[in-house]
This record gives sequence, structure tokens and C-alpha cells, in this order.
Amino acid sequence: MSGKTSKPYNKLNPIEIAVIEHKATEPPFMGEYYLHFEKGTYHCKKCNQALFLSAHKFDSDCGWPSFDDAIEGAVKRIPDADGRRTEILCANCGGHLGHVFEGEGYTDKNIRHCVNSISLTFSPEETKKENKNRAVAIYAGGCFWGLDYYFRKAEGVKKVEAGYCGGHTTNPSYEDVCSGTTGHYEVVRVEYDPSLTDYEELTKLFFELHDPTQTNGQGPDIGTQYRSAIFCENKHQKEVARRLIKVLEDKGLKVATEIKDAGTFWIAEDYHQNYYEIRGGMPYCHSRTSRFD
Repeated sequence: MSGKTSKPYNKLNPIEIAVIEHKATEPPFMGEYYLHFEKGTYHCKKCNQALFLSAHKFDSDCGWPSFDDAIEGAVKRIPDADGRRTEILCANCGGHLGHVFEGEGYTDKNIRHCVNSISLTFSPEETKKENKNRAVAIYAGGCFWGLDYYFRKAEGVKKVEAGYCGGHTTNPSYEDVCSGTTGHYEVVRVEYDPSLTDYEELTKLFFELHDPTQTNGQGPDIGTQYRSAIFCENKHQKEVARRLIKVLEDKGLKVATEIKDAGTFWIAEDYHQNYYEIRGGMPYCHSRTSRFD
């Protein structure tokens, strides 16, 4: 697997550059999110880092979106050069968000993050209706290109995303993960319809698409990011994973696959998504081997 690169930031238009990179301020009462109170998460427009939850938002009548809290570690504070105000930045990319004020008494937390709408994007919270026919499974088994290819073709699968899981840094790039210093695994996040397939069938497919006995790599791809692991969302998934590992061990396989809590999934760069389908060719280190018949 080749082509290491830093994770690119989103392209900004001239007005966004003026605010986010050169610290300008958008006009009051005109921003997209000023009187916006839909449930969901507000992200940095430059790098997609999650910054604020809708539960943090309140109406201060100041003309800009106001939040009385932020997602832990997502927002950085620095004093303005004149010492009169405190600027807030995205802790990941350094993009300008606005300013923070304390002691105004708007909410019990007594804090107001005054943010430019133009510095933000918004992801709505999925409703129960949208979620009822979707479930999620996360697997690590070598280069995510190959797993992405095969899971997209599996019955009942609605969506597959290549990404990173299990590490200790936020919003890692492919280059970061390949360095071996972040602790992340290359993974695929599989959304599926439980009425058409189930977690056990998908996990069997996972075990048949790679060599679960290989440690610190998969095929020719060697490195901790290529370890075999199942990132479980709940107790049921852990029980299924353990039971299938026991079946394989009873067959004489020395299974190296780890069972871990799901944690945060970070989507990989666009060029990693649906890699083989877009570029042609077939996975070079993944093929299906029957293990449960």
C-alpha cells in the first residue's frame, strides 16, 4: 500500500478564508446558524473536527451562534493581541472560530462561545426512524482497501467507509497512522440492514477475508496499523466475536484478532474510499477462504 499524504483540509472560498484564516468577523444576525436549533453536531469547516453539540447552543441575541460549552479538547483559547478578549480556535487545524466570554450570566455555565457561522458546518442527529433499519460493524484486517471492496459487495450492506480507529490522537491523517505513532488501526465501518443480514454473518465474512492468525500485519502489509481487530459497539457484538474466535480455535487456528471497544471512528481521506472500484483492479492481499463450513 502506498501513497502517503497528510490529510488535506477542505477548500475554502475567499470569504471563508478571510474569517477562518485571517480572523475577520462575519456580519451579525446574518449567519446560517445564528437561529439554528436542530439537534446534531457543529464541525470546523476547515478540517471537519467536531466542536460543539446542539445541547451546548443557546440564543444570546448577540447576532452570532452562542454555545455555553464545547466538546472536550476540541476548542483552543488564546488571548487577543490587545489583551481585551480571548480568541477561540479549532484545536485541530487552528482555524479561527470567534471569541469566548465568561460571567455574562446567560446560562448556568456562565460561558458564551461566540462563533462565526461561516467557521462551522452542521451534521444533523439521525432520527430513530432513520436508524431502525441500520446497524454498524467495524473491522480491522490489513489494508482497508481490500475489506472495503468485499464488504461493499456483501448482501445487506448499505454503506462502507474506510477509516481509522483505536488510536490516541484526534483526526489522524493516513501519514500519521502509517507512522505507527498514533495507535490507530486501518478499519472499515460497515452499515447494514439487520433485516437482510446480521452481525454474525458479517463477522464470519471478516474472518474469511483475511488471515486472523497473522500479527502486526496482513499479507505483505506489515505494521501495527494492519493488525486484525473487531471494534465492538455493544455486548452482543463482543459475544458473537468471541464465539466465532472459539470456533476457529477449535479448528486449530491460533487467532490473533483483538476484540476492542469501538471508540471514535475517523473517516479516511476521500481517495481511500471505494479504492479498487474507482481505480480498477482487485485486492492484492484479501481473498475469501472458507473457515466455517
